[in-house]
Amino acid sequence: MRLAILSCYFGKLPWYLAYFLHSCAYNPTVDFFILTDDRSYEGGHPPNVHFVYRTLEEVQALASARLGVPVQLGNGYKLCDLKPAYGFIFRELVEGYDFWGHGDIDIIYGNIRNFITKELMREYDLISVRADWLTGCFLLFRNCDRVNRLFMQSRDYRRVFADGRHYCFDETNFQHDAFTDGKRYTEIPSEIESMMHVVRRLEEAGTIRPYFDHYIIEGTPGRLAWDKGTLSYKKEYEVLLYHLIKLKEVYRPVRVPRRIPETFFISPTRIYS
Repeated sequence: MRLAILSCYFGKLPWYLAYFLHSCAYNPTVDFFILTDDRSYEGGHPPNVHFVYRTLEEVQALASARLGVPVQLGNGYKLCDLKPAYGFIFRELVEGYDFWGHGDIDIIYGNIRNFITKELMREYDLISVRADWLTGCFLLFRNCDRVNRLFMQSRDYRRVFADGRHYCFDETNFQHDAFTDGKRYTEIPSEIESMMHVVRRLEEAGTIRPYFDHYIIEGTPGRLAWDKGTLSYKKEYEVLLYHLIKLKEVYRPVRVPRRIPETFFISPTRIYS
């Protein structure tokens, strides 16, 4: 089954893109689309990674036209709220795929297909790589009109898209801990109805089939090894992806290798071979 992952990044592309692209190369049956305004990237990229050059203003105009909402994208980070609508906004990019996903580029992938199997894709409409809430850094959607419009089930989606403030709409409206604690969505007050609230509500109603499992490593635990496309933790567990959200705050390499090695390791403070 065909799978596409969409990412948006505006501004100078970061150092960790080299590791992201290297890990994408070892997932040749997945297509990756990066919408960006940075045309200066000189590194080679694998054939399954496609750069789509757009400005933030062009994306805002397209989103506003397709959604019928005056979308406000004051900065690239606000795009997080728009992620659940990517399949609807960028419909031409995902045409012909069985599933599409929104993903970040501060990610090093392991073997995606070892986790996202055909059986899983046949049975479920959404696939999250955390067991407790929807993961904004990597979330898959069945590519059909019903699921591509899922964000419209939120009573607040127009308000969220028209406001330049970030609401964490793609995940939980900042109510991560409450969902992790296992509280029912009706017991979790929030300023707006987030995608997690929507998915749990529709799951109870039997109109959506989400899948949650823990396939991700975040934070700075160290003891991660990447070897020719396989990512493992503590030499015991294979992992779908490592999210560099914390590591990139403490590790800023002076120089990224011109050629990323086929084997490297990730400690709490750096990436090394």
